[in-house]
Amino acid sequence: MAIVALIVGPPLFHEHLLELSPVVGSEEMRHAEQAFVDSGVRSLAAGLVVALGIAILLSWWESRRLRRPLEELTSAANRLESGDAGVRVSVDSGSHEFNAVGRAFNDMATRLDSTEENRRQLLSDVAHELRTPLSTLMAELEAISDGLVPWDRAGHELLTQQAARIQRIANDLNDVSRAEEGRFELDLHPVEISALVDHAIAVFRPQFSAKGVELTASAGWGTVVADEQRVGQVIGNLLDNALRHTPSAGHVRLSAEIVDGRASISVTDSGEGLTPEQMSRVFDRFYRTDTTRAMDAGGSGIGLTISRSIARAHGGSLAVESPGLGGGAAFMLTLPNASIHARRS
Repeated sequence: MAIVALIVGPPLFHEHLLELSPVVGSEEMRHAEQAFVDSGVRSLAAGLVVALGIAILLSWWESRRLRRPLEELTSAANRLESGDAGVRVSVDSGSHEFNAVGRAFNDMATRLDSTEENRRQLLSDVAHELRTPLSTLMAELEAISDGLVPWDRAGHELLTQQAARIQRIANDLNDVSRAEEGRFELDLHPVEISALVDHAIAVFRPQFSAKGVELTASAGWGTVVADEQRVGQVIGNLLDNALRHTPSAGHVRLSAEIVDGRASISVTDSGEGLTPEQMSRVFDRFYRTDTTRAMDAGGSGIGLTISRSIARAHGGSLAVESPGLGGGAAFMLTLPNASIHARRS
């Protein structure tokens, strides 16, 4: 600023003095020009000092304003690193950028807290699920070893049943791990949606009849590009879930149709229904709406988790709707890459 003023100011002032040359002599002109330069330099120096002082004060004030959220964020990050996943930072610093960073940090901390909670819950659930069959196995083996129980067909069947139960838990855990890590290998090919429905009905109708639950089905015409075995697994999980939660004399309906290039497969029951809190957690690992059920009666609590992961692996979704307790529930599986074709005669 000083260099520009010294380059531009004196020549411009000199031109104005030349316009007064009949009145102003050369000595007076030199004196006026020198006075202009001196006053300009002193004014610039004073202005620079004042500006520098104001800049220092503003910088100090701004640094203090920014240091508070930075220190809070640094402290929260250190606490998060030490294992305190419940730490959060405020998002009212007055700076849009810091507020955005704070919200991102809080979201990350929330996800980490949820992951840690799921890990603890998973360990607890696995221990709980394994405790019963292992206790039964140990008790039976000790009784046989002590000669209190003979080694007969009934004992063999009991041990086989508990071993199979442990194996099923291990298989379920492997499936849910692969599902959550996205390691499903899909064998994609065109599949008739009517064939999916017909196969599921043929498999589950005896179980529904034995419980006295009416099972009906309807299917449109068309194909969907999907893994037939995996989609059949999802439909089976949904039907098995509906059967467990629908009392005798109730009804369950399986339907499938293609709309706008997407296959929609739904399982609707007249059973127990779900509360809003249950609907928000029904796809969580090991979650059961009725915790009083035994595993053999209530399932492992993993089927719906795996089913949703299979749907997502296809690029689709799995959702649930329920008007509330006693109003039944409807699970909707949506798969993309579907098309309608004319019915063959």
